[in-house]
Amino acid sequence: MQIYLNGESRNVDPGTSIEALVLTLSDDPRGIAIERNLEIVPKAEHGQTLLEEGDRLEVVQFVGGG
Repeated sequence: MQIYLNGESRNVDPGTSIEALVLTLSDDPRGIAIERNLEIVPKAEHGQTLLEEGDRLEVVQFVGGG
């Protein structure tokens, strides 16, 4: 199934959750925010939110520094 991640096409298995996708992107998902089809998905919903064909996701990773 095809989704768009930060503007790039990506294939994922049907039934993939946002949480599963995030874990493929980062070892530490605490600093990651996900926007799905122009709506922020709360972290509490990442595990039960399943990706659908054509979803458009934007992933933002927060970086600390000074």
